[in-house]
Amino acid sequence: MFKLQWLVATLACLTFCIGDNVSYDSNAIIINGERRIIFSGSIHYPRSTEAMWPDLIQKAKDGGLDAIETYIFWDRHEPQRRKYDFSGRLDFIKFFQLIQDAGLYVVMRIGPYVCAEWNYGGFPVWLHNMPGIQLRTNNQVYKNEMQTFTTKIVNMCKQANLFASQGGPIILAQIENEYGNVMTPAYGDAGKAYINWCAQMAESLNIGVPWIMCQQSDAPQPIINTCNGFYCDNFTPNNPKSPKMFTENWVGWFKKWGDKDPYRTAEDVAFSVARFFQSGGIFNNYYMYHGGTNFGRTSGGPFITTSYDYNAPLDEYGNLNQPKWGHLKQLHASIKLGEKILTNGTRSDQNFGSSATLTKFFNPTTGERFCFLSNTDGKNDATIDLQADGKYFVPAWSVSILDGCNKEVYNTAKVNSQTSMFVKEQNEKENAQLSWAWAPEPMKDTLQGNGKFAANLLLEQKRVTVDFSDYFWYMTSVDTNGTSSLQNVTLQVNTKGHVLHAFVNKRYIGSQWGSNGQSFVFEKPVLLKSGTNTITLLSATVGLKNYDAFYDMVPTGIDGGPIYLIGDGNVKTDLSSNLWSYKVGLNGEMKQIYNPMFSQRTNWIALNQKSIGRRMTWYKTSFKTPGGIDPVVLDMQGMGKGQAWVNGQSIGRFWPSFIAGNDSCSATCDYRGAYNPSKCVQNCGNPSQRWYHVPRSFLSSNTNTLILFEEIGGNPQHVSVQTITIGTICANANEGSTLELSCQGGHVISEIQFASYGNPEGKCGSFKQGSWDVTNSALFVEKACIGMESCSIDVSAKSFGLGDATNLSARLVVQALCAQN
Repeated sequence: MFKLQWLVATLACLTFCIGDNVSYDSNAIIINGERRIIFSGSIHYPRSTEAMWPDLIQKAKDGGLDAIETYIFWDRHEPQRRKYDFSGRLDFIKFFQLIQDAGLYVVMRIGPYVCAEWNYGGFPVWLHNMPGIQLRTNNQVYKNEMQTFTTKIVNMCKQANLFASQGGPIILAQIENEYGNVMTPAYGDAGKAYINWCAQMAESLNIGVPWIMCQQSDAPQPIINTCNGFYCDNFTPNNPKSPKMFTENWVGWFKKWGDKDPYRTAEDVAFSVARFFQSGGIFNNYYMYHGGTNFGRTSGGPFITTSYDYNAPLDEYGNLNQPKWGHLKQLHASIKLGEKILTNGTRSDQNFGSSATLTKFFNPTTGERFCFLSNTDGKNDATIDLQADGKYFVPAWSVSILDGCNKEVYNTAKVNSQTSMFVKEQNEKENAQLSWAWAPEPMKDTLQGNGKFAANLLLEQKRVTVDFSDYFWYMTSVDTNGTSSLQNVTLQVNTKGHVLHAFVNKRYIGSQWGSNGQSFVFEKPVLLKSGTNTITLLSATVGLKNYDAFYDMVPTGIDGGPIYLIGDGNVKTDLSSNLWSYKVGLNGEMKQIYNPMFSQRTNWIALNQKSIGRRMTWYKTSFKTPGGIDPVVLDMQGMGKGQAWVNGQSIGRFWPSFIAGNDSCSATCDYRGAYNPSKCVQNCGNPSQRWYHVPRSFLSSNTNTLILFEEIGGNPQHVSVQTITIGTICANANEGSTLELSCQGGHVISEIQFASYGNPEGKCGSFKQGSWDVTNSALFVEKACIGMESCSIDVSAKSFGLGDATNLSARLVVQALCAQN
């Protein structure tokens, strides 16, 4: 019996315990002997929720991805030294297991420096205060901490059998991150020694899969160096035996308070990917595939918004961002047609003028061919005659993929996937009118100058707060004797903080913030009295810096000042060496007013006109959970700046009063030519972020508590609960292809607003018939699509009753409306 059990266990282990062998050469990532190209997408587990993960993963798979990439966020997992948190949306083990269950691979970027527009680059701020530490260099104190955390993450993955060598999904792991961008000359020889140590430390962990370093041209062997950017076709690995890898293809860009919305077209992203594979690439990762939300105080910067949508193929809420998602899905399928040839063949280029290039991949064993035909001219289209393989029209700034080198299956500039337009609807059924109450932030102690400790200098903020709070109080007293030099006095504060609020003798005198979170000088007239005067300054951070050489040393707060009282005749009194009293955080934070369990202890007052527009004020209301499954958002229009909590869960910082500039926006966007974040911006003259995601997993089955802390003054009566629903969808497809329409979230196609098979004109929202079309186009589409969540139509003359007509230069355009079923 024992022998039988042993045999069964042994056979099971042969099936499940022997993992995948992951290796590589210059033409492929090789998994169990199978030569692969890999499409990957970044989804950061803390920027979504556990409940969202399965849907995001499935949509990534449906979009043609092979793998999902994520950083590991040190600051979230070790908020206090040796005190760890891997619960809830920090449970990366569960996230990886769900990815494996879906049949996808994992690319794990430990870093543990992540950048990622994340607070302090992902480092826990307690590192900053360790004696003798220097971050990201050949410093033993830092290296000990980094190795301890990296080893813990690796061991957790090993214990869960998550490396491919154990049968798990992790096929690649990254150590460090974009260090080559800042290493020289800032870190010098110590930086080089550090990178060598990183490589040796990583290899010593014996994970059984390859390690990578992005943006590190001198990455030590066998670490694979990789490329990040908008385009990486010209990148060459530092070892001819290494695969050419694009670890961050930036599908859009992040946004800061005061910024407009960045937008990168589907055509340009596809062009970037196709050019990369044309030039011999074998791995492409989209950064981001789903950007998500900077919940809590996790946004970096300074001044990174709470939304991290990134114009990704899956939007902040998890909806398909069409046409980008669909256009890239078709690209993946087209390139995969040539996977065996791309990974086993030889590559040769043939130039047609200065901008057009035919790249031919040839498998000498089978004789199969696969081609990319590109036109890198940013303005002029091209027609390329390939003789026996046909003549091809290649639009400017595009790549055609030719299966067998004689059949175009895809062109990056020809978008055949649908466009989806989402609408935000006020949830009037359950939440027609919110009833608000308010309570003042208790400030009696700080306005009187009473802190928790004191020093005869102006302290650096993050060193003291250890990022426990955005807020840090500086308080001092000044004695006057009524001399004329202290009449008509101005308070001048030189601060490296992001935001400053000032009070003198308990009276508010003003607020100010720098441009893009930079240092600034605050100057306001103050009224001093004879005797003792109390000066209270509240410094607030808006995300700690996350990038650059020595970014960790960039000071915050009123560090060193100086602070002056300037009287008549420009007579200055320097207060910098006064005895300053300090306090970390707000009293409301300490009392956890934001938590419904503790907010009951607060004396809430019914909102009236006098309590609107108050600074340093807490607001509270309740709302019903909207029906259905559409994403839920808070429209924060009317509020100033602060933070928001739903049922005690932080949904992030809000700042809808920060308006984006009113220039550089355009109704059209030319995808042609190199992209940069200032190209094709949108949302001019509007709040940088007006809507804030409330994941449905944060909501109760019935009534929810919303609590806001308002810093500079706003009107909560304008705040509303809304849902995001799909509205209009449009699609077009050329003759010989398939038109696909799809609603999301349980919605169905309720109306065909326009349909024309022929040569229609215009764009989504303003289509019109061209010089000819088939008169029953709309009827045909209605029969196929009305009442359906999705439908597909064969775009051919035969489908539309024209028999076997050939050589038709026709296309089908449809505009439809989605509605709840």
